[in-house]
Amino acid sequence: MSDEFRKNLMGPEPTLLPAETEIYQHLALGKEALDLVEKNPTSSLLWAILAEEAWAEGRTIDSYAYARVGYHRGLDSLRRNGWRGVGPIPWEHEPNQGFLRALYALGRAAAAIGEPEEPERIEKFLNDSDPKAKAAIEAS
Repeated sequence: MSDEFRKNLMGPEPTLLPAETEIYQHLALGKEALDLVEKNPTSSLLWAILAEEAWAEGRTIDSYAYARVGYHRGLDSLRRNGWRGVGPIPWEHEPNQGFLRALYALGRAAAAIGEPEEPERIEKFLNDSDPKAKAAIEAS
């Protein structure tokens, strides 16, 4: 019997965050994350988008701050949805992607500002959440 087989049977169930249908609709209509986050401050997706936009514009500190908020909002949401600090957070489940994107953005910005241990810790967390997430984020 493989270790992977045992791990799946004994490990925690994947955490699946609820869809943010209204936010997806607004974004699809071209609304800006900055305009939406004021009324939806718990959305890690919106904070992740803001972090990515700031990064693309060379605003590293802003990216770090947005990503940090998105990360903490995502942790709150994960806990509300049964996550107990460990276990899969699958990238394939679209509502999880906001948290995973915020986590990735936080690690990237933390590395850029020279935080010594944070990027390594975040890389492990991202990998433990879903080993495919980093590649998916970097490909988009």
